[in-house]
Amino acid sequence: MAASAEQTFAEPRRGEFHGQSERVEKLAAMLDQAGDPEVRAAAMELVQSVIELHGAALQRLIDRCLETAEGERVLTAALEDNLVAGMFLLHSLHPDSLETRVMRGLESVRPYLKSHGGDCELVSIRDGIVRLKLHGTCGSCPSSSATLKDAVEEALYEAAPDIVEIVAENAASEASAASKLVILK
Repeated sequence: MAASAEQTFAEPRRGEFHGQSERVEKLAAMLDQAGDPEVRAAAMELVQSVIELHGAALQRLIDRCLETAEGERVLTAALEDNLVAGMFLLHSLHPDSLETRVMRGLESVRPYLKSHGGDCELVSIRDGIVRLKLHGTCGSCPSSSATLKDAVEEALYEAAPDIVEIVAENAASEASAASKLVILK
């Protein structure tokens, strides 16, 4: 059925790409359990062909957008939608590096952290593992620390769903542990 010019689409919900991805994975697992090997192979080939078709179409769309300043503006605006950004990631087409997207996620949550007397620093990114250091009260109070750590994780996974793992170090406990060291001469 073709979409009419008046048809509107629902605004993507937060985490929509992640939820839809999980659904696709479950359906693919069901296909993998199909009893008839020929049906299973045909279904998996169909899925792969659709993915490749979508990837090629998205690449052409990106290429066209990058031909003009207006197209670049539209592409940049589209990437603010995490469903669109997730599709680009799925096809390895996202123009922003993982580090850029992680930094964007940290900047989005920083006002919340600061309102609670804390902050967060990117230590490193390697093989999809993001290492952070929590500063201020977000590192010293256990209940506050958990709440703020959850807020950071949510913001980062929202900005970069391809993160493999987030490891948060507590800067306050490191400073406390360092002050307890006894230097022997």
